[in-house]
Amino acid sequence: MNKRTVITLAAALSGISIQASAQFKGDDDGILMQQAARRDSIAIAEATGGWWTASMKDHDARIAWWREATFGCFIHWGVYSVPGGEWKGKKVGGYAEHLMRKEKIPRSEYAQQLISTFNPVDFNADEWVKLVKDAGMKYLIITAKHHDGVAMYPSAIGDYTIGHSAFKRDPMKELSAACKKYGIRFGFYYSHAFDWEHPDAPGNDWDYQNPGGDKNLYGGTAWYDHHPELLPKAVKYVDEKSIPQIKELLVKYKPDIIWFDTPHKLPLSENIRILKAIRETDPDVVVNGRLARSPAVSFGDYKNTADRPAEFYPVEGDWEAIPTTNESYGYSRYDNSHKPAAFFIRLIAKATARGGNLLMNIGPMGNGVIDPRDTVILHRIGEWLGTNGQSVYGTEASPLPLQHWGEVTRKGNKLFLHVFNWPANGQLVLGGLQGNIKNASLLANGKKLGYKKKNTSDWIFNVPTKAPDTVNTVIVAEVEGAIKGDEARLLASKEKNILRAFDATLHGKGLGYGDGKAGKDFVQNWKKQDQWLSWKIRLNEPAVLKLQLRYVKEDAVKGNTFLLRAGDQKIEGKLGENETGILRLPAGTYDLELKPGNINGELMKLQEVILTGN
Repeated sequence: MNKRTVITLAAALSGISIQASAQFKGDDDGILMQQAARRDSIAIAEATGGWWTASMKDHDARIAWWREATFGCFIHWGVYSVPGGEWKGKKVGGYAEHLMRKEKIPRSEYAQQLISTFNPVDFNADEWVKLVKDAGMKYLIITAKHHDGVAMYPSAIGDYTIGHSAFKRDPMKELSAACKKYGIRFGFYYSHAFDWEHPDAPGNDWDYQNPGGDKNLYGGTAWYDHHPELLPKAVKYVDEKSIPQIKELLVKYKPDIIWFDTPHKLPLSENIRILKAIRETDPDVVVNGRLARSPAVSFGDYKNTADRPAEFYPVEGDWEAIPTTNESYGYSRYDNSHKPAAFFIRLIAKATARGGNLLMNIGPMGNGVIDPRDTVILHRIGEWLGTNGQSVYGTEASPLPLQHWGEVTRKGNKLFLHVFNWPANGQLVLGGLQGNIKNASLLANGKKLGYKKKNTSDWIFNVPTKAPDTVNTVIVAEVEGAIKGDEARLLASKEKNILRAFDATLHGKGLGYGDGKAGKDFVQNWKKQDQWLSWKIRLNEPAVLKLQLRYVKEDAVKGNTFLLRAGDQKIEGKLGENETGILRLPAGTYDLELKPGNINGELMKLQEVILTGN
């Protein structure tokens, strides 16, 4: 990377901040924003012009094991696991690991009530890791320090550590050893930017009135830009605790991966400085995407999507999602919203089919025992992966278009068809494969399947009339030569076709995605006439398709209108009054376009266009 490239990249990365400050040019706010942009630009230029760019030369080798692993276990376990969502007899909702912040527990009281008494006598690292291995998980990441600031190992830095507890063992050391025994990659979660115990760290606004907390002091989220005079205090925390403990973990335990969170609590310049310290200490450790990132560049080894996903928005490159068994990451005795194992089995297939990893979270109890509600889920996933793991580990996204019955993953010349919706007529149609199949079978038992080529792009498999696995039956198809996919998605003329907003092509500036949590799988900010969505579709025979829209009802404005068009067929609808209609389409390929009519506020937060054949 030459000097001109570095300068150009730095300018691009800081452009948003500089443009945002232009309206304040000449006043104090504008000057502060320009200073902040320059601060981050200097850090970016140093990284991209030197050490970071050099470190990325080994990126593929460093991340190779992570790409092969595909499925991992995230563990949130801390002194907060003992109360498990309860404080002084009161139920505390939300993330149980946020107990200290939610209840504004003073630092001294938290230490006295939770750290000093912490004694998980039933903790058994071997049992934990054996369970993880049997669940088919290939890597394990555990909280070495969460936002409460407590080191879950006997740290030599500071006094907020379980070294001052009644538990006189090192659970991180024991877990590291057990992972080596069972062939599981091992790593740490470390909260580098959000620390509620340290007097100089962002986050605690009840003991110290520090920025970065719920009170939104000193300008709120970007406090370091509005009040740069406070930044030396946070730098002091980074120098005294964050970087020293990270180095301590790297040197003492030699993890394969280290995982960070909430980078927005510190300026980008500090996050880049922490990453530089990591690369100087251990150039081979994998670093996730939540340490240092800007709108233009993610400085980690891969990207992270939002928490608790149910669906996935498009992400380029290597990425990872972090679902949890219920709605809390730390153990909560009151949260019984555990999803069935089937949800995760299908989620694994969805992530893998889109080129991502799944890091699934569990929250062990304060006594050191894995929550029995989690073990049930893990056992069932393990059973499925024990039979079908070949369709997940080391696979990648296939070049084929989406299928109405499920997902497709690929490894070499093999396609793995993950069938969620089994065909009742005993014929499964694979759409959009431009290549020749030489063998097909059920992955679970190796039973050969008959198949035939329907046309240049589609294949028909003869399958049992009853699904061998109602959650996810996998068919493996071996292909001769190159595997190429059709651009258009084949629709079923007599069945339901779900076209997700996440899978649409977005047109016009300003459209964005929801975070993919349950109910938030939408396209948003649809406020202009030149914004629209499209899907490329194909039909092998004429079809009469009935329209249904799924969108977030509570955010919709009744009376907004839309136009759905395919070829010369169109449906004009009005939200809340006339949302349905019929498309009568001959066989062929179409651009299905959804455009706005009258917009009052936001057109809608669209989740799905559903076309059902009659």
